Amino acid sequence: MIAKFNSLIGLCTLVGTGAMAQPVTSVNHNDAPVVRKEVEKVYGKQLPVKSQVASQPNILLITSDQQFWMGVGYNNPKIKTPNLDRLAKMGTIYDRAYTCNPVSTPARSSIITGLYPSQHGAYALGTKLPENVPCIGDYLHQAGYTSALVGKAHFQPLAGNVVYPSLEGYPVLQDLDFWKQYNGPFYGFDRAELARDHGDESHVGQHYALWMIEKLKKEGRNPDEWKQWFIDPKVIQYANVSPEMQKVMDKNGAKGKPQSRVWNIPEEYHLNAWIAERANANINQALKSGNPFFVWASFFDPHPPYLVPEPWASMYQPDDMEVPDVDPDDLDDMPYHYRMTQQTEVKGWGAIYNEDGFGVHGLGSHLSTKEQKAKNMAIYYGMISMMDKYIGVILDNLEKAGQLENTLIVFTTDHGHHIGTHHLTAKGGFAFEEDLRVPFIVTWKGHYPAGRRTKGLVSLVDLAPTFLKIAGHAVPPTMAGIDVTPLWNGETEKVRNWVLAENHFQRTKFYQKTCIEERYKITWYMHTDEGELFDLEKDPGEFHNLWDNPMYQMLKMEMMHKALKAEMAKEPCWMPRLGPA
Repeated sequence: MIAKFNSLIGLCTLVGTGAMAQPVTSVNHNDAPVVRKEVEKVYGKQLPVKSQVASQPNILLITSDQQFWMGVGYNNPKIKTPNLDRLAKMGTIYDRAYTCNPVSTPARSSIITGLYPSQHGAYALGTKLPENVPCIGDYLHQAGYTSALVGKAHFQPLAGNVVYPSLEGYPVLQDLDFWKQYNGPFYGFDRAELARDHGDESHVGQHYALWMIEKLKKEGRNPDEWKQWFIDPKVIQYANVSPEMQKVMDKNGAKGKPQSRVWNIPEEYHLNAWIAERANANINQALKSGNPFFVWASFFDPHPPYLVPEPWASMYQPDDMEVPDVDPDDLDDMPYHYRMTQQTEVKGWGAIYNEDGFGVHGLGSHLSTKEQKAKNMAIYYGMISMMDKYIGVILDNLEKAGQLENTLIVFTTDHGHHIGTHHLTAKGGFAFEEDLRVPFIVTWKGHYPAGRRTKGLVSLVDLAPTFLKIAGHAVPPTMAGIDVTPLWNGETEKVRNWVLAENHFQRTKFYQKTCIEERYKITWYMHTDEGELFDLEKDPGEFHNLWDNPMYQMLKMEMMHKALKAEMAKEPCWMPRLGPA
């Protein structure tokens, strides 16, 4: 752990080697035997971590992917989510919970590090969380916990190289001989069982593929049958595949064709079924060991593609969907990249933001018919309801084991989504509430309030420090998130005055930050003087951008001042002062 702290300090230090800069491997003077001997002589040995609570609860984190904050039954009765509703009745609904980044890798890395993307290093999609950053599993291991991640990680990109290798990229994710041998450790988790595909994406492989193969064999079916359920990865331009690894991909890659809305995969082979089965297996194994557990059941839905097997694909009818009715001029007072999503004259306009050969997600045309949006929404709802069924499988297993009273359960997602709100149809370079606000439920039966709703602000970056506090482990000063247990246990209705979100999609060409208070919300940019300012009390739908309104220039200055102070407040200090100099 000390080595990880030291590496974190020098995270952004690079040295040039040939055509590519690579992270410095530092030599720590404390590793020298004579230094270790002197330190021990003077200061003694470091004591092992002891829990600060009498009884350590299990911790179960359940996440979806790209779930609009209104996309749950307790917010929208049209969506059937009986198990999430059940979980909400057992605990507290947080109506003002926010992500700290509107896309997966940065947000998910913040969940396990307690750091903002600008601090932990995985600043955008296509980057990775450095392996030397301390994660919550590292700390919980010190406190006697066993930990497991099942499902989506997305801490690493779909491509890698010798300097920045990726276990979640081509061709590694389809090297099944490797995955037979590897189950962790992985970013602090003792055990990891991983997949990478959303729906029928060609990224299928890793532990999920192995599970399907074994299941097919046990049922006396063709062990390659699963390959027809996913898209053939014929050309992966960024894979850097050697002839030897191309043979591996040809052997283990899927062979199917793209599908739309109705997925041909049998439900019992779906990612949801795999995640629930393996999450329960890891939970049950931990219970047998007698150690408290931290298990993250990380679902992939309802992230597009809009695809789900029957009967879920026809559970909701497009004609019943309430597609947002938005003013045609809704985005006229928004920054350039919002406005351009609604025009047809300029093709490829998003290329001005391209850097490192890749663009910013969502910076393209969002034009879509109402009929198309309704069809997508119906499948999106079906994906949520199917996922809810398998969340129930995990909850039932805990209840059967008599562990509900001994398990803290948190449900949330990594970021939001658009299906017609503000005329948008995807995530990316946007900072509306639909992008940043997330569903959030906290339950600890018999310990935390039940049947409660609160508007207290909370951020995904708060999960790691709060879990540590509940586990009886001191919250390290290197974390930027805060302990929000007083909000969770009902002692108070407010622990935060603000939350921050960062969207550093490109190193120099796109950087967006947002500061949100109880009433006001401001978004500013590094690469433009445009911005966003909303009064969420008077304008909860964010239809009136006040950034350029002459009547609100003083408010804009006040909010920018508060945002600057929030930026300063989020900076962690890795140690206290030990002396006057």
